[in-house]
Amino acid sequence: MRIVIAEDSVLLRVGLIKLVETAGYEVAAAVGDAAGLLTAVEEHRPDAVIVDVRMPPAFTDEGVRAALVIRRQWPEIAVLVLSQYVEERYAAELLSANTSGVGYLLKDRVADVSAFLDALRRVIAGGTALDPEVVSQLLLRRRSDPLDRLTPRERDVLALMAEGRSNAGIAEKLVVGDSAVAKHINNIFAKLDLSAADADHRRVLAVLRFLSVG
Repeated sequence: MRIVIAEDSVLLRVGLIKLVETAGYEVAAAVGDAAGLLTAVEEHRPDAVIVDVRMPPAFTDEGVRAALVIRRQWPEIAVLVLSQYVEERYAAELLSANTSGVGYLLKDRVADVSAFLDALRRVIAGGTALDPEVVSQLLLRRRSDPLDRLTPRERDVLALMAEGRSNAGIAEKLVVGDSAVAKHINNIFAKLDLSAADADHRRVLAVLRFLSVG
């Protein structure tokens, strides 16, 4: 598995390289700006990219814009975005077209090596990894909608689904059995009017409704 890293902070970039290589991945390139990221992706066609939201020259949204270009041009490449703060709009944009192989984490999570590498593995495997703080912020701006039908426990389960956790991961986090999680998820599907006949994956649709991007 080859990864391209785009981070303007030399210290963090070096740290990410070390973490990624320790986990057994190959760093194909490590760059300091969005233009360099797109050039490196074009050249190396990596399995995944790790990119900072704000990068030179303006330090606004260069990184996430480059991530969106990658999602459009090379949808098979997983994208893990790092941000200093919760940027709801950027998270929504990344998830608006396709939730597979995408992650959005706060930079503080990098310090938790096991959690960061777990998120990276999930994204590379085609899953979703959303920072709990991002999920919380997106939830706060929701009010009157079908999600109001959910019980507090069902909302907890859906929030963990939005973070990209599997049924087993949700069960471990909530300290309940797998069967209880499955029951909660089926209730969520029913309350959000997601029938088994839906052509799209109901789990993905539920998360999209939760995040208001679908």
